[in-house]
Amino acid sequence: MATYQLNFNQDFTSLSVLSPSGLRLYSIAGQDKVEEIFAKDNTEQIRIVERLFNSSLVVLVTAQKPNCLKMLHFKKKQDICNCFYPSEILCVRMNRQRLIVCLAESIHIHDIRDMKILHSIENIAPNEQGLCALSLNSHLAFPICQTSGELRIFNASKLRTGMTIKAHDTPLSALAFSPSGALLATASERGTVIRVFCVKNGQRVQEFRRGVSCVRIASLVFSANGDFLCASSNTETVHVFKIDARAVESVELKAIAEVAASQTKQPRSRRAFLLLPRKSTVRPRPLPAGVECSPRRCPRFYCLTCQRSPVPGSILCHSAASSGGLKHICALTRVQKELRLLIACEDGFLYVHEFNAERGGACKLLSVHDLRGALEDVIELQLSESVVKSQIKSTNATAQPSLTMLKSCAASVLIENPDPMPDNSYASILRGDQADAMSDSAKFRKLCDAIDTPTKLYDERQFPPVAIAAKD
Repeated sequence: MATYQLNFNQDFTSLSVLSPSGLRLYSIAGQDKVEEIFAKDNTEQIRIVERLFNSSLVVLVTAQKPNCLKMLHFKKKQDICNCFYPSEILCVRMNRQRLIVCLAESIHIHDIRDMKILHSIENIAPNEQGLCALSLNSHLAFPICQTSGELRIFNASKLRTGMTIKAHDTPLSALAFSPSGALLATASERGTVIRVFCVKNGQRVQEFRRGVSCVRIASLVFSANGDFLCASSNTETVHVFKIDARAVESVELKAIAEVAASQTKQPRSRRAFLLLPRKSTVRPRPLPAGVECSPRRCPRFYCLTCQRSPVPGSILCHSAASSGGLKHICALTRVQKELRLLIACEDGFLYVHEFNAERGGACKLLSVHDLRGALEDVIELQLSESVVKSQIKSTNATAQPSLTMLKSCAASVLIENPDPMPDNSYASILRGDQADAMSDSAKFRKLCDAIDTPTKLYDERQFPPVAIAAKD
């Protein structure tokens, strides 16, 4: 069976699917509405895909050129620029201000508006997995040791090195920031314990026990509101943990007190500690009975209140699928204003489940979407129909690109700007733009056009049309 590489964007509104046949981008507009919005053949053997939120900017890394980052405007099918690095690109992370490229022994930070390199973190510990995480407010976390789970936080916005956290005794396997950037979740190669740290002072906020067997964490992600933490592994088990708001508030208040004490250079008063909330004494609720799921291909999902968790009242969601060894990535987000658990499996299927944070209990399977290019076998579930669009190949590959060397980077990073189509308009001839085919300002305009997300009405049911009477 062919395996598929799947990846959500930053706000879980779209999903990229890589297969031996090509790349497809899907928009998740509702639990029953997953539409294909872009398709590209895999002649270049694409291995990394990242889309910036709901914008038209997509970055690619291919197996043929593993040290080249390709940026394209996928809606207009235009290449923006290519960036070349000293070694193979292992990971790419983006937000609306920064683009991070992680190599085995260095990390490069770009301004996403013009792709100018702002800083390079050199001589880090070998990071063969390309493990790093970028928050929405541009905090960057990456491992700094091969033998233990020690990490460093770097402020990619202000370009300042932050604190070092000893998260685990064994090397790290997963990192994830909360949407606010205040919390950082970590998991080690053993995969038995998941820890949550405060980014301000590095103090541990919570610790969750995933299990006793060693697994490889495949996905670690916070929910859109930051109240839950999802973790999936190669055992096809998805755990959803509840973040203790009281514990987070306690750590944040302590961090504020420490900053105030350091600024005044006076010992902390007893009153600062009295302001901290006390530990919760909530008793864990009993476990509800699990509900079986009859279809063979359908994973069984349970949303339970766990008594074995180190934090009382934390929620766990278990899934068990029939086929073994498949990797899942998960997301917990709102789809059409309802909280939904999304599970994307490397067999090419997307599962959408109900998630009730108040009641708990079994997570009901709502829909299953087939994201494969063509059906490979008989499917026992009634899947939602996906629209198959024809793949369009790029034809203007004859123009010779122009090169620009970035001198501000310690390592040699090249920006390759493809030549645009000639503009023979009267205004262009008056400006004399033919001589300067692809200037930095032109690249800046193309990047801004790809990054900006146009505003639109999402649904007529959400925004009902209003009839306006015509006046004479």
